[in-house]
Amino acid sequence: MARQPKYTLKYAPEVYDHMDYIETKYHRFIAAAIKQQLSHSPEVRTRNRKPLKEAAEFDATWELRFGPNNSFRVFYEVDGDERVVTILAIGEKEGNRLFIGGKEFEL
Repeated sequence: MARQPKYTLKYAPEVYDHMDYIETKYHRFIAAAIKQQLSHSPEVRTRNRKPLKEAAEFDATWELRFGPNNSFRVFYEVDGDERVVTILAIGEKEGNRLFIGGKEFEL
Protein backbone atom coordinates (compact mmCIF):
# COMPACT_ATOMS: atom_id res chain seq x y z
CA MET A 1 0.00 0.00 0.00
CA ALA A 2 1.37 3.44 -0.93
CA ARG A 3 2.12 5.85 1.88
CA GLN A 4 -0.06 8.95 2.14
CA PRO A 5 1.55 12.20 0.97
CA LYS A 6 3.06 14.26 3.72
CA TYR A 7 1.24 17.11 5.48
CA THR A 8 2.91 20.49 5.91
CA LEU A 9 3.24 21.59 9.54
CA LYS A 10 2.59 25.25 10.33
CA TYR A 11 2.89 26.87 13.74
CA ALA A 12 0.74 29.75 14.93
CA PRO A 13 2.96 32.63 16.17
CA GLU A 14 1.75 32.29 19.78
CA VAL A 15 3.01 28.69 19.93
CA TYR A 16 6.56 30.00 20.28
CA ASP A 17 5.44 31.94 23.38
CA HIS A 18 3.84 28.77 24.75
CA MET A 19 7.18 26.96 24.41
CA ASP A 20 8.85 29.57 26.63
CA TYR A 21 6.91 28.09 29.56
CA ILE A 22 8.09 24.52 28.91
CA GLU A 23 11.54 23.41 30.04
CA THR A 24 14.10 23.79 27.24
CA LYS A 25 15.21 20.17 27.59
CA TYR A 26 11.83 19.08 26.14
CA HIS A 27 11.77 21.37 23.08
CA ARG A 28 13.45 18.94 20.67
CA PHE A 29 11.39 16.07 22.01
CA ILE A 30 8.17 18.02 21.41
CA ALA A 31 9.21 19.04 17.88
CA ALA A 32 10.11 15.43 17.02
CA ALA A 33 6.83 14.07 18.41
CA ILE A 34 4.79 16.62 16.45
CA LYS A 35 6.64 15.77 13.24
CA GLN A 36 6.31 12.02 13.77
CA GLN A 37 2.65 12.04 14.81
CA LEU A 38 1.17 14.72 12.56
CA SER A 39 3.13 14.62 9.28
CA HIS A 40 1.30 11.69 7.70
CA SER A 41 -2.05 10.94 9.32
CA PRO A 42 -3.14 13.80 11.60
CA GLU A 43 -6.85 12.97 11.26
CA VAL A 44 -6.57 9.32 12.26
CA ARG A 45 -7.89 8.77 15.76
CA THR A 46 -5.50 6.88 18.05
CA ARG A 47 -5.18 6.32 21.77
CA ASN A 48 -3.31 9.62 22.15
CA ARG A 49 -4.70 11.58 19.20
CA LYS A 50 -8.36 12.48 19.17
CA PRO A 51 -10.87 14.99 17.84
CA LEU A 52 -12.18 17.41 20.42
CA LYS A 53 -15.89 17.29 21.22
CA GLU A 54 -16.01 21.08 21.28
CA ALA A 55 -13.60 23.42 19.54
CA ALA A 56 -10.95 24.48 22.02
CA GLU A 57 -10.33 28.07 22.98
CA PHE A 58 -7.68 28.21 20.23
CA ASP A 59 -10.14 27.03 17.53
CA ALA A 60 -8.42 23.65 17.54
CA THR A 61 -10.43 20.58 16.68
CA TRP A 62 -7.80 17.94 17.47
CA GLU A 63 -5.60 17.10 20.46
CA LEU A 64 -2.36 15.11 20.62
CA ARG A 65 -1.06 13.78 23.96
CA PHE A 66 2.48 12.52 24.49
CA GLY A 67 5.54 12.65 26.71
CA PRO A 68 6.19 11.51 30.26
CA ASN A 69 2.80 10.53 31.73
CA ASN A 70 1.21 12.06 28.58
CA SER A 71 1.94 15.45 30.12
CA PHE A 72 2.28 17.39 26.85
CA ARG A 73 -0.71 18.53 24.83
CA VAL A 74 -0.73 19.86 21.27
CA PHE A 75 -3.92 21.41 19.93
CA TYR A 76 -4.20 21.62 16.18
CA GLU A 77 -6.41 22.07 13.11
CA VAL A 78 -6.19 20.10 9.86
CA ASP A 79 -6.90 21.37 6.35
CA GLY A 80 -7.24 18.11 4.43
CA ASP A 81 -7.64 19.77 1.03
CA GLU A 82 -4.41 21.76 1.37
CA ARG A 83 -2.71 19.01 3.44
CA VAL A 84 -1.70 21.47 6.15
CA VAL A 85 -1.66 20.90 9.90
CA THR A 86 -1.70 24.13 11.92
CA ILE A 87 -0.39 23.83 15.46
CA LEU A 88 -2.41 26.32 17.52
CA ALA A 89 -1.30 25.67 21.10
CA ILE A 90 1.19 23.59 23.07
CA GLY A 91 0.78 23.03 26.78
CA GLU A 92 1.76 20.91 29.71
CA LYS A 93 -0.58 19.06 32.01
CA GLU A 94 0.29 18.93 35.70
CA GLY A 95 -2.07 16.64 37.56
CA ASN A 96 -5.57 17.77 36.61
CA ARG A 97 -4.43 21.21 35.46
CA LEU A 98 -3.46 22.26 31.92
CA PHE A 99 -1.07 25.17 31.45
CA ILE A 100 -0.58 26.87 28.09
CA GLY A 101 1.70 29.87 27.92
CA GLY A 102 1.77 30.14 31.71
CA LYS A 103 -2.06 30.32 32.00
CA GLU A 104 -4.31 27.61 33.36
CA PHE A 105 -7.06 26.31 31.07
CA GLU A 106 -10.16 24.21 31.68
CA LEU A 107 -9.90 20.55 30.74
